[in-house]
Amino acid sequence: MSARRITRTRLFAATTVALAALSLTACEGDELTGSPSPESSSSASADANSSRPAGEAQQAGVSGDTGKTGSTGSGSNASAGKQDEASGSSSNSGTEAGKGSKGSGGSDSSLPGKCSASDVRITAANAPRPINHLLLTATNTGSKTCALPQYPAARFGEAQSVPPVAESSKPQSLTTLAPGESGYAGVRLSSGDGSGENGYKTTALTVPFEDGSIARVTLPAGGVYVDTALMVTYWQTDASNALEY
Repeated sequence: MSARRITRTRLFAATTVALAALSLTACEGDELTGSPSPESSSSASADANSSRPAGEAQQAGVSGDTGKTGSTGSGSNASAGKQDEASGSSSNSGTEAGKGSKGSGGSDSSLPGKCSASDVRITAANAPRPINHLLLTATNTGSKTCALPQYPAARFGEAQSVPPVAESSKPQSLTTLAPGESGYAGVRLSSGDGSGENGYKTTALTVPFEDGSIARVTLPAGGVYVDTALMVTYWQTDASNALEY
C-alpha cells in the first residue's frame, strides 16, 4: 500500500469519527434540554385544540378575562334583580293606590242624592212675623236621606219667572234631610209699606226640583197677595233662620 492511500484512509476515518461525535453531541443536547422539535410542538397543540369545542378553546386562551367577565356579569344580574324588586314594589304601591282611589270613590257614592217631589212634601203657612211673610216647610217622606235644592224656585200663580233669592241667607252647605226631617225657607210676599208694584192675589204655588219633578203646594185659605217685592231665602235647617230676612 502506497503512502498516499494510507493518508487518505486515515483522513476519511478521522472525518467519520468527527461527524459521529457531532451527531452524538446534538442528540445528548436535545435529551438534556427536553425541548421538543418545532414540528412535534405544533402537532401536539393542534391535537389538543381539535379535541375540545371551539368555545372552550377560546375560553382557555383568555382564562384571566373570563374570570373578570364572569364576576361583572353576576354583579350586573344582582343589580338587575334589585331594580326588578324596586320596580315591583312601586308597581304594588301603584296598585294599592288605585284601590284606595276606588275606596274613596265608593264613599262618594254614599253621599245623599238629590231630593225629588216624590220624596218631599212641602207645606206653606203664614208667618206670625215679619208681616207679609210665608214659611215653607219641606219634609222628607221617603226612606233615604236626600239634599234639597239650594233654594225654592217658587212660582206663584201664572208667574213667568221665579223670585230672586236673598244671598245673605246662603248656608255653608246644602240642606240635607234624613227620613222624617224638615228644611225651611222664608218667602217675602210683598212690601210692607206698599212700595211694591204689579201686585196680584193667587191660590196656586209650585216648587220644581232638580230632577224635573214638581211639588204643588197648598197655600193658606183665601190665597196670598204678591208683588214685585217677592223674595225667597235658601233652604235652612232652622225655621227661625228662614224668617230673619
